[in-house]
Amino acid sequence: MRTSMRLTAYALGLIVFLGVGYLFGSQRKPAPEARPSADAHAGHEAGQVPGGLQITQGGYTLSPVTGRLTPGRPQTLVFRIVGPDSKPVTQFTGDLHLVVVRRDLTGFQHPRPTMAADGTWSASLTPGPPGQYRMVADFVPRARSDTYVLGADLPAAGDYQPVDLPKPTWETTVDGYTVTRAGEPQAGTASWMTVSVSKGGQPVTLEPYLGSYAHLIALRQGDLAYQHMHPQEGTVAGPDVTFDARVPSGGVYRLFLEFQHAGRVHLAEFTATTSSTHAHN
Repeated sequence: MRTSMRLTAYALGLIVFLGVGYLFGSQRKPAPEARPSADAHAGHEAGQVPGGLQITQGGYTLSPVTGRLTPGRPQTLVFRIVGPDSKPVTQFTGDLHLVVVRRDLTGFQHPRPTMAADGTWSASLTPGPPGQYRMVADFVPRARSDTYVLGADLPAAGDYQPVDLPKPTWETTVDGYTVTRAGEPQAGTASWMTVSVSKGGQPVTLEPYLGSYAHLIALRQGDLAYQHMHPQEGTVAGPDVTFDARVPSGGVYRLFLEFQHAGRVHLAEFTATTSSTHAHN
């Protein structure tokens, strides 16, 4: 009897000892290491995919109504932004920017779309020669504070003759204006690039266009990753505009600068090559 009682007491003590050890060990056990999402290394910041590469993001979808383009003819491009509730979005903060460009980075257009009450957007444009075009919509839904940049392909049937990208340059001319740039886009680190506009050897004073003294959009060769480079805060009227020139990765980029002078909007284009040594991939 005494032997059985001793065994029972020993077993109960062992259970208590193991139970306390388990609880103590579970409190000290380190939390499982968080695994990065599939998107963590896709952009220049963790969890950020470069703009324009997805047709759907965060519950919002770019839904083209126009399925194809007609080369060389004026037409209306129609599309919607569909929200998480599967309905067209009708409330936005600020302007929706639309860019259309052929996949060899020629024929860049930045039309100003208008929205109907039902959330249908329309933009007038004239596509260039045949080829595969990319449309990119840059917007902020009223229900969110984040900027969404979504893209979709639009074919323009015909004999596609791709054009080689011009070599990198620091100066270009357009409509009698000379546009120069100082600074190079960089990946993974802060970078600033200043563009200057002159005409006939004299600097010009740029006029506001769509709320800014100039607009600069970068598209990456190969996949057309999109980066809207914003002017430095405090920019004043003059011939110079300095932009935040960070890009998602190293590579070759085509830079599209829109500026307004004497009531007309002009488009200057550059090619820039960025080293990948600064990218955090």
